[in-house]
Amino acid sequence: MAAVGNLHGAIAVRRIGALLILAMAPLLMGQAKPKLVPDVSQRQVEIRYSFTGAELLLFGAIVYPDGRVPEGATDIAVVVRGPAQRIVVREKQKVAGIWMNVESERFRSAPAFYAVSSSRPLANLVDERTSAIYELGLQNLQLSPASGATSEQRRRFEEGLVDLRQRGQLFYENPRGVEISENVLYRARISIPARVPVGTYTAETFLIREGRVIAGAAREIRIEKLGFEKAVADFADDWSFAYGILSVLLSLGLGWAGSAAFRRS
Repeated sequence: MAAVGNLHGAIAVRRIGALLILAMAPLLMGQAKPKLVPDVSQRQVEIRYSFTGAELLLFGAIVYPDGRVPEGATDIAVVVRGPAQRIVVREKQKVAGIWMNVESERFRSAPAFYAVSSSRPLANLVDERTSAIYELGLQNLQLSPASGATSEQRRRFEEGLVDLRQRGQLFYENPRGVEISENVLYRARISIPARVPVGTYTAETFLIREGRVIAGAAREIRIEKLGFEKAVADFADDWSFAYGILSVLLSLGLGWAGSAAFRRS
């Protein structure tokens, strides 16, 4: 498992290095490579009592050297992710006729939300190594397992975690969700579900040609609770014990009120 952890760490380092190289390449080469100019429709998503989800529009332009648009296919992939969480995934099995938690796996940095949208299926755009470096696709997420499970067990729990978050609409892929106009302008829509966690998110855009990522850019998105929801969340975080007592008392009070109303009727 130490080897697996080292492998994940090496891939993460390569990904950071690749992003830095992509960001600095136009400066080092005198704008010899294309540059992405991305933006997002909302830099801040506010969660209030009536929040039912949101839709982010990621759009931008590709600036080419000397303004010359190359011939051939140009592809775009956009990734929205965040925030990283520590999570324990438990597996239930039937023991003596009773469903029980039997095995578990801890992950150090699983994204709470991950969505990737591309102009074509990712398998047609980049090879497995490039997908792993940039974490393009659900199968390439670096979840950083923390236990000493075997590779087979780790894979099973990773697939279980991805499946759970896909069913909760927190993980998804859209292989044809990016529209590109004349190899210059692009746009993509990413749906944010109502159950999305608060925190800081990143929207990454990758320009891909001939199987290589040749430019990348990122924007930050903040999702936060406001109003009554924020007050309740802050109270639960700062005064967890009191919040638990009040929750129990409120449940008992509502139950008593409901039974009293039923007896009167």
